[in-house]
Amino acid sequence: MPFEPSSLRLWKRLGPADRLAAAVHFWKEPPAGVVGAALGAIVAARKLRPQAARALAPEEQAKILASVLNPGESVASFLLVALHLGERRALLRGFLDALGLPHEDGVLKEEADNVAVDEAKITAAVKVIAGEFPREQIEVYLNTLWLQDPERWDVLSRVPVQS
Repeated sequence: MPFEPSSLRLWKRLGPADRLAAAVHFWKEPPAGVVGAALGAIVAARKLRPQAARALAPEEQAKILASVLNPGESVASFLLVALHLGERRALLRGFLDALGLPHEDGVLKEEADNVAVDEAKITAAVKVIAGEFPREQIEVYLNTLWLQDPERWDVLSRVPVQS
């Protein structure tokens, strides 16, 4: 699968259930820097007043945000990360463990920056998780990881995912 070049394009490829799972987790601990943009997407989607969008329950905010196919690049990026930190945390842990990268419950630790990852290690790690998770989920995760740091994870775009 060729990687999508932007978070927004990858977001649009997700199915409704995955978008909802991402939005639900996003609103559990919304990142302060993108809350305004996420609320703006809700306002535009439902033609609400900003005060009304802010007053909605997080579950309703999530439902509406999940239905927005163009929430903006930064919001889409955070939504993709939220999907993996919520519903798919086991996938993160499995991949990072297989790579031998230090992490805390699927979130890379600072010392992971000093650990080199090469194509052979990444290919082996992808094979490990391919035995445990659906191919589509792995492809979305790898694309998301690459979008977060394309320089470090450049090799991911060349590693085949076998199911």
